[in-house]
Amino acid sequence: MEEEYKEVEQVEENKSYSDANEILTLKDELAGAKEELSSLKEELRKAKESSDNNLNKLKYMVADFDNYRKQMEKQLASKIEENKAELMLKFLNVRDDYIRALEIAKQSKAEPVVIEGLEGILKNFDYLLKSEGVIEIETVGTPFDPNVHDAIGFSYRDDQPDSTVTDEIRKGYMLDNKVLRPSLVEISKKIVKNTVNDTEKSEGRTET
Repeated sequence: MEEEYKEVEQVEENKSYSDANEILTLKDELAGAKEELSSLKEELRKAKESSDNNLNKLKYMVADFDNYRKQMEKQLASKIEENKAELMLKFLNVRDDYIRALEIAKQSKAEPVVIEGLEGILKNFDYLLKSEGVIEIETVGTPFDPNVHDAIGFSYRDDQPDSTVTDEIRKGYMLDNKVLRPSLVEISKKIVKNTVNDTEKSEGRTET
């Protein structure tokens, strides 16, 4: 009976020892799992930080590219405007020559049908310029504007306010609200009278 009791105690003791070992093993595994989890969290933090940095770099690159694209589009639009302006100026020079040829034809008393045909071509020419945004600058009768007029002469007269455009030497044009070619004009100047001398002369005549 005692032997059986001892065997039972031995089994229980072995079982307790085994349970203790399992507990220690579990604790070690838990500690290892915690350490591994902490390591994974640190790696995840670093990965997130690296991802955020890369995302910020990508945002900067996209912003830089967008600015570059806008700048290139602006430069391209400006270049197109410059080329268009140069082309329209060439058309205007041709128009000036055509007007002179038309005037010569009229002075030489060419056939009316010829004059009519030439004037029809001129209308088409002007329609083409207008369709491209080229419009004439107002001149005669308007106040002188140095932004759109170039004064190349003066006319002394009292029937017009000072600095009023009295004659147009060469037509000027605007293109898309910008001066394509300024008008060459003549402007008025008031006739200045020497009233002091006139008064002295009048007084002199009274004394005599």
